[in-house]
Amino acid sequence: MSLVKSSTKIPIPKVAAAKMRRAALYLRVSTGRQAEGDVSLPSQRRLTRGHCEREGWIVTDEYVEPGVSATDDRRPAFQALMDRACDADRPYDLIVVHAFSRFYRNGAEMELAIRKLRRHGVEVVSITQPTGTDPSAEMMRQIIGIFDEYTSKENGKQVTRAMRENASQGFWNGATPPLGYNAVEAERRGAKIKKRLAIDEVEAETVRLIFRLYLEGDSATGTPPLGIKEVVKWLNSRGFVTKRGGTFGVGAMHHILTNTAYVGRWHYNVRNKATGERRSDEEIVTIDVPRILEDATFEAVQVKLVANNPRVSPVRIASGPILLTGLATCAHCGGGMTQRTGTSRSGKVYAYYTCASRAQRGPTVCRGNSIPMAHLDDLVLTALQERLFAPERLAEVLSALVARRAARAEAVDARLVALQTEVATAEDKLRRLYKLVEDGMADLDDILRDRIAILKGERERAQAAFERARAQSGGHAAIDPEKVAAFGKLMREVLSSTDTPARKAYLRAILGAVEVDTATVRITGSRDVLHAAIADAPAARDVVQFTGPKWRARKDSNL
Repeated sequence: MSLVKSSTKIPIPKVAAAKMRRAALYLRVSTGRQAEGDVSLPSQRRLTRGHCEREGWIVTDEYVEPGVSATDDRRPAFQALMDRACDADRPYDLIVVHAFSRFYRNGAEMELAIRKLRRHGVEVVSITQPTGTDPSAEMMRQIIGIFDEYTSKENGKQVTRAMRENASQGFWNGATPPLGYNAVEAERRGAKIKKRLAIDEVEAETVRLIFRLYLEGDSATGTPPLGIKEVVKWLNSRGFVTKRGGTFGVGAMHHILTNTAYVGRWHYNVRNKATGERRSDEEIVTIDVPRILEDATFEAVQVKLVANNPRVSPVRIASGPILLTGLATCAHCGGGMTQRTGTSRSGKVYAYYTCASRAQRGPTVCRGNSIPMAHLDDLVLTALQERLFAPERLAEVLSALVARRAARAEAVDARLVALQTEVATAEDKLRRLYKLVEDGMADLDDILRDRIAILKGERERAQAAFERARAQSGGHAAIDPEKVAAFGKLMREVLSSTDTPARKAYLRAILGAVEVDTATVRITGSRDVLHAAIADAPAARDVVQFTGPKWRARKDSNL
């Protein structure tokens, strides 16, 4: 939003100056289409200045508001005009507009603004509509204001309907695409160009890197899993930029990590722009777009975001003395389990894990489960030590992951080919420009230098993305037996210790949930997390929690 204020001073004889009225022009358009039509800024300027000349008024200042709605006063040039018009030196006698709709599109607020100006001796004049201070002119202006407000709201409804329909057909509505995508022409309907989202292979690698840094870290640089702030610092320190070329921030990073466009679903019309309230599901339009990430990766990040949110998982869950806080859940309602205590006749205190929903809201909410705390802790630790963390069991659990990653190799190869094409395209454009200069068909002026610099930047970005993708493409399928054995031994030793915070940290890093049912306890977790932990066993103590139901205990076991 820009504000343009210009002043034109006309020398006037001192005798005539007292008789002439001073005017400030206010020019406004809401959209680019208006700027090119009959109410364009140059057209408004020409008509309003011509009217002032015919009336003998002096134009002392001009306030220009390009591309801003007049439904409220949140307009920089408008606010500057109102402040100046109400100054003690009374610089203006008149504010001249092409039509009252340029001044305001809210009848009530327009009347309040006009009354405020009149208290300071300033009148608002429309050159295309009747103005005055007699009752009939006042009534006509108020009717015009109400009609302008009604027309603005109706136009808004029609535009919203048209944009929702455009989105429902899978077309992009013109906002800046998310990082990793470009809006490309899909078809033409008369003069209108319909666009859809297409993957920008270079930016898509940045998106994949962001999710990988948050979830697993970066094995190519030895980076462990990072929090949102640390991901931001990591990217900014290495020169990565946003879609608009700026530096990353925490809010923008959280938006990237929660954006469903990356798994093929873009949601349009989610919130009311005026109030910020979420719209009903019937009003939200889901657009199918090319996916950049796998569902498993995206969902794992969402689980980690929730787990790391202090409002959802308070610090006491991670640092408290209870081993399975934040992991134990009720199989009946899915809610967490909390500690409850009881005292026997002999005075001995017993601790239990019990369904929090039942404990806090009663048995009508959930019939709930309760299990002695020591018993559940022992069941989980024993099952993990004797079954999951045995080397042969770890290899068995991870074998499916190996197969899946091998199948993913084709997709990675396709990405590498696309990135190589990006590099080759930029190189070819540079060669052609150099050839034109060498053959004397073009001069190396500032414009050509800028173009060469842009192409070099594109080539370097594409090459860097290619190198990152290639670095991540190898070494996924192999499972080192020695690392599997070392990791299993490390985990068994930690779980056998009496260091509750250490055991708890490991469990939260490896497990997804401990689901307590009436007769069984199910332990769930992620193969990806196991593989990442095994690949970097010495750094296992620094793993940030990441959960997701990707593996389960044997079917022949109650655990």
